Amino acid sequence: MATYIQRLAAMTDRPLELVQADGAALPQRLVPAHIERLKAYQPGRPPRQLMQELGIDRFIHLASNENPMGPPKSALDAMQEAMHGVHRYPESGAFTLRESLADIYRVGVENIAVGSGSESIMANIIRAFLSDTDEVVTSEGTFIGFYVLVNSQGSKLKLVPLKDYHFDLDGIASAITDKTKLVYLCNPNNPTGTIFSRTEFEEFMRKIPEHVLVILDEAYFEYTMGVAEFPDSMTYRYDNVITLRTFSKAYGMAGIRLGYGLGHDYLISFVNKVKLPFEPNMLAQVAGVAALQDTEYLRQALDNNDVGMKIITQEFQRLGIRYIPSHSNFVLVPYGSADRVAALHENLLRQGIAIRPLSAFGLPDCFRVTIGLPDENEAFVKVFRKLA
Repeated sequence: MATYIQRLAAMTDRPLELVQADGAALPQRLVPAHIERLKAYQPGRPPRQLMQELGIDRFIHLASNENPMGPPKSALDAMQEAMHGVHRYPESGAFTLRESLADIYRVGVENIAVGSGSESIMANIIRAFLSDTDEVVTSEGTFIGFYVLVNSQGSKLKLVPLKDYHFDLDGIASAITDKTKLVYLCNPNNPTGTIFSRTEFEEFMRKIPEHVLVILDEAYFEYTMGVAEFPDSMTYRYDNVITLRTFSKAYGMAGIRLGYGLGHDYLISFVNKVKLPFEPNMLAQVAGVAALQDTEYLRQALDNNDVGMKIITQEFQRLGIRYIPSHSNFVLVPYGSADRVAALHENLLRQGIAIRPLSAFGLPDCFRVTIGLPDENEAFVKVFRKLA
């Protein structure tokens, strides 16, 4: 008798004659027009593949704004201890993690939503509050994942140009209409690393109608904690603002996908209604609880970032390369033209170093480089010096 694997292999060998490559045999209007218009995310080639192609034994990934130190040992230990229980579903509602966050931010558990990265909570906010007749306002040159989520909902997306690589809050406020349901702000902004100030934010919020919900994406919040002019949204507690934060950046846990949202319990109740019931996963939950208590790890991660930022930006200054002062763990460099960026990107890849060209962000003449470990920063500087 044929095994399941053998039967499956035989099935996959059969041609799918009823489905043509262009989908012409499928029913018309099966896919909504706004979904057909979406462009799929195009990831870079995996490091292992690049290493094989280039014949190198080391790859330095400075393209994705990850914390190069890796996760806290406390989080790794917590996940290791929890491994024996992965045959069970995660804690319903992630109560322990939400309770830990509530203690830190002095809010109720009902003020917190958690998910598989802050992008998951962003998706749940859009799912909970937007319809295809609503309007959304944000900036050009910000987090492209937000554009995809709004477009996938079929809502109208209005983009306001950046102003010297900063959010133009006056322009965004002026773009709001009676149809506007949601405004997205990213502070510090990805991919520019710039921030808007307390004064700018407070003035902006005075202009926002009560019917408009503001998503304030603070994924890089930890890198700004020492910046006096940064408007930490949790010191305001606006009823129509939902703050997003993550463990993917400063806490070095991008691979386990864990983020959280903070806001009025009325708003958060709807976000939690539409989320997957067992999200985030068990290992992410216990890692998050452990990481929140590991203040020494966070200090070391921020110190590494500060030192690396100085090394890279000082080299840019020495070479006369313009860069945008950053409040995050990366630096944006306007580099003249898309062709020049592409050439630099390819030449760095050949040396085993990845940066991020920013055409997808609407900034084709710019690239972004993430702060790495000390030896990674030095390697980037050494190669960039030859190529610039």
